[in-house]
Amino acid sequence: MSDLPRRLARMEARFAIGQLPIRYALAVDQRDIQAWISLFVDDVRLGSHGSGREALRGFIETRLRWFYRSIHLVCGHRIELGPDVGDSGPDTATGQVYCRAEHEIDDRWVVMTIRYDDDYRRVGDEWHFERRREHHWYAADLLEHPQAVGFDSWRVGSAPTLPGRDESWAAFWPGDRPAPTSNPVHGRTP
Repeated sequence: MSDLPRRLARMEARFAIGQLPIRYALAVDQRDIQAWISLFVDDVRLGSHGSGREALRGFIETRLRWFYRSIHLVCGHRIELGPDVGDSGPDTATGQVYCRAEHEIDDRWVVMTIRYDDDYRRVGDEWHFERRREHHWYAADLLEHPQAVGFDSWRVGSAPTLPGRDESWAAFWPGDRPAPTSNPVHGRTP
């Protein structure tokens, strides 16, 4: 049982990290910018947009004005703790979060499916996002089929990259996508 303190520390880390995505969603949907930026490490890097929380504030404030209302539904979260979590070393973790977001944009209601690829770091007693990369399957008005609009009728930011950015997807569907085959269980095309 000498491993009990380490196991407990790892369980506490998973719980604290698991709260970050919902705190993020609430901050975005409530337009609580201070709460939003507090979720990130002080020295967060934004590439060409600079670094630090004040740069993050400027980055997010403009983007939050692209839409009026929003609802971010966190659907699942995988957390991989670094081997150092629970030991005396620096605490780090990674994760992937599934999210369905809805945005009111003028007279449109755009639905977006998202996967966030996250890096987490504990600073003192608190876990933060160190890096958050957003990837999309599609963004389409509620009344549109994603395929009919090239999976991106919002056209803000980069084009959707999922599922093709994942190596396992490319290995499963090499080359062109084949036509659907009939489903032997149900006797019909999926």
